[in-house]
Amino acid sequence: MRGGRAGIIAAIAAVVALGLAGCGENQQVTVYKQGKYQGKPDAKPWDSPQYGGDQAKWEREIQQRTQSQNEYVRIGG
Repeated sequence: MRGGRAGIIAAIAAVVALGLAGCGENQQVTVYKQGKYQGKPDAKPWDSPQYGGDQAKWEREIQQRTQSQNEYVRIGG
């Protein structure tokens, strides 16, 4: 009988410990400042080493890629 009682007390202690652990959770809400972007600055896609800052070359390649995905152009229709 004594072994069963110790098991119940251990189970109650575990439930209490888990309950108290849940109470210690910190809030994970981001505080935003109005008008301030706090992330990393975005770079223009044509500022990559592949294009070297040439926006016109980047736009031509995007247009060519778009036309390559156009089914009417691909099948000659």
